[in-house]
Amino acid sequence: MFKFVVLAICLGYAYSCGRPAVPPSVARVVNGEDVRPHSWPWQVSLQYQGSSGAWGHTCGGTLISENWVLTAAHCISSTRTYRVYLGKHSLQTADEEGSVAISPEKIIVHEKWNSFLIVNDIALIKLSQPAPATESIQPACLPATGALLAHDSNSFVTGWGRLYTGGPIADNLQQALLPVVDHATCSKSDWWGRQVKETMVCAGGDGVVSACNGDSGGPLNVQGGDGSFEVHGVVSFGSGLSCNYEKKPTVFTRVSAYIDWIKLVSPTDNSQFK
Repeated sequence: MFKFVVLAICLGYAYSCGRPAVPPSVARVVNGEDVRPHSWPWQVSLQYQGSSGAWGHTCGGTLISENWVLTAAHCISSTRTYRVYLGKHSLQTADEEGSVAISPEKIIVHEKWNSFLIVNDIALIKLSQPAPATESIQPACLPATGALLAHDSNSFVTGWGRLYTGGPIADNLQQALLPVVDHATCSKSDWWGRQVKETMVCAGGDGVVSACNGDSGGPLNVQGGDGSFEVHGVVSFGSGLSCNYEKKPTVFTRVSAYIDWIKLVSPTDNSQFK
């Protein structure tokens, strides 16, 4: 699925954060597959308008409150016009029931984003109107500040990225199970080495399944002890050789390292934080 490279709280919605009205079928996920429609209701499609006026999917993102979406800094270009599509399952279905496209009011890229080193790869999009609260559109839960995932624990990546290296992007939203790789392992010389910082989290690397082009900016979903899903990462980067390359797991921006930044940038939504 993916090539490159969010405090567990209810956000005032009719639905609790991280608890989809339609539960995902996570028990049987091994390799990438179509998701149960609307079972990851915080997943968004970030789209841009081409010269012909048509809109196209470019990245994923995560709804973290009724007004804000989290994505990757490398997904944002100052020369493009964007919209955020919420409640989508099929990118090929126009006017899909339960989906809505909302234009950004503003986009905030982390002030220390470095495209050469691929660090601080995180951005926030403020929606021009609140996202509706429905079964197909719900906010994510986010991890507590500084939270770290245990090595080899389960995480789930979701997105419409390429189905395989050089292949087409997915028509329907995909999900896949990836084992978490701790920093000590991921930073080994035969893995990612020094390129992986402590503000990142790795998952995958078995050479079977990973993120791929088009999944950038999307969430790394982890189920907490209370059963709710927390979004611990933002798809940042992966191997340029292959989407499924052994010892080159997908690297995510670790959201728990940026909670203070999220609070600072979206002060009107501070009620969502512990």
